[in-house]
Amino acid sequence: QVQLVESGGGLVQAGGSLRLSCAASGRLYNNYCLAWFRQAPGKERGFVGSITWGGGSTAYGDSAKDRFTISRDNAKNTVYLQVNSLKPEDTAVYYCATKIITCSLRATIYNYWGRGTQVTVSS
Repeated sequence: QVQLVESGGGLVQAGGSLRLSCAASGRLYNNYCLAWFRQAPGKERGFVGSITWGGGSTAYGDSAKDRFTISRDNAKNTVYLQVNSLKPEDTAVYYCATKIITCSLRATIYNYWGRGTQVTVSS
């Protein structure tokens, strides 16, 4: 059983930056994938990016390329999402999720989810 807790969201002006954190309790094995998704009101939950717990390989969705960076701290059992040059359309609840083995764009196949952290970008 893995529990995930996101933090670091808030209200920021367009062009600003935030660093979101996802702290995991429970054992994370090298074959785990951790991912970030986001969901704006009235929209589906979309893939932001992912990182493999063992090798640290990252992948990003189209909305995150060039502005978002995922990293991990194995000693702290924490994954981070650095978000830069924020735009109003980045406003959403950001969720952390994990699954075993292969990372995926599909939210439905992730086993464990956090409750999310709200990011609001003002223009």
